[in-house]
Amino acid sequence: MTAPSTLDQAREIGDWIVAKRRRLHQIPELGYQEHKTSAFVRQTLDELGIPWRGPVAETGVVATISGGPGPCVALRADMDALPIEEQSDVAFPSEHPGRMHACGHDCHTAMLLGAARLLKAREREIQGTIQLLFQPAEEGGAGGERMCAEGVLDSPKVERIFGLHVWPATRTGAIASRAGTFLAATGFMKIHVRGVGGHAAMPHLTVDPLSTSAKLVCELQTIISREVDPLESGVVSVTTFHAGDATNIIPQEVHLSGTMRSLTMKGLLFLQRRIREIATHVAAAHRCEVSVEFPGSNFPATVNNAHLWNLAKSIGTDFLGSESVQESPPIMGGEDFAFFAERIPGCFVGLGIRNEEVGSTWGLHHPRFKVDEAALPIGTALHVEFALRSLAECRQGIGV
Repeated sequence: MTAPSTLDQAREIGDWIVAKRRRLHQIPELGYQEHKTSAFVRQTLDELGIPWRGPVAETGVVATISGGPGPCVALRADMDALPIEEQSDVAFPSEHPGRMHACGHDCHTAMLLGAARLLKAREREIQGTIQLLFQPAEEGGAGGERMCAEGVLDSPKVERIFGLHVWPATRTGAIASRAGTFLAATGFMKIHVRGVGGHAAMPHLTVDPLSTSAKLVCELQTIISREVDPLESGVVSVTTFHAGDATNIIPQEVHLSGTMRSLTMKGLLFLQRRIREIATHVAAAHRCEVSVEFPGSNFPATVNNAHLWNLAKSIGTDFLGSESVQESPPIMGGEDFAFFAERIPGCFVGLGIRNEEVGSTWGLHHPRFKVDEAALPIGTALHVEFALRSLAECRQGIGV
């Protein structure tokens, strides 16, 4: 079967894929809380006659399609949503207040379910095993790391893994990625500044943590502007600043949080060391106390295997034409597909969804984020071919 016929088959079940996506969009759940989503995935797999196991990493699901002995490759989709109040104009909005699929994980799950349907129909032709990983908690919860720790890559041994992410910067009908470092190493910070509160009319009797924190926010930016090589990439972003609730009281504490990014883990650890040092000394200079935490896991950079990106480009060219396969610069976003790709050869690809005619122009994590659903069958077809061509290469002894 040629690659275009795989795309044709995916488009034939396009309405089914879209219906799955729309239902998932209505039931967004945060990391490790994806109970309805996981149940929806399991029910669909049961309807397709595909065996699965779970829960893995609390709410994850691993499905298996196998036609007999041979190598094993994996396809991964994430399932969690974000704590965002939806403001899009879709006819199938979130049913869960304060939660929204603003990063397209509903699309990722639906596309992989579409691939499951097509691959199941061809199961007898598959010489080997395809693992379908439905992953929880991508948004800062390191669900990929937990799935790896629970052995999803080990039995059977997975030789290659692929993932897709809807990509608002790229037009519908195109894909984008690159060999090597594609997405940044990522970490998160929480900073608590403590002073002595009091009446705002008598600041000399207080130790003001708010003015100290304002100076700290500014000083943290000098790490990038004065300590990182201008030819390298780094980000330090303070994203929350919580202090007080009255106009005439200097608060006792200020709570800051944010993120830091680098294209290497070494660079990320340098940023964290300097954040801690600067916070400690700025607070001391203003008679405050400070604590600095880097909660959760540090996410490694997402590094694509060069051979697998070349394979993905070949498949994309077959489907979409060479003009629709784009080389991307490195992006400072983070992605916990990196936990898989640092263990085995992997490739993570951006799937274009930008289409002004349907209003698919908003960026990821925006409350008005909207998807051009015409991209979904393309993603399903890419998943199918990523798996089948990889299995063929593995059987032929073509290494990566």
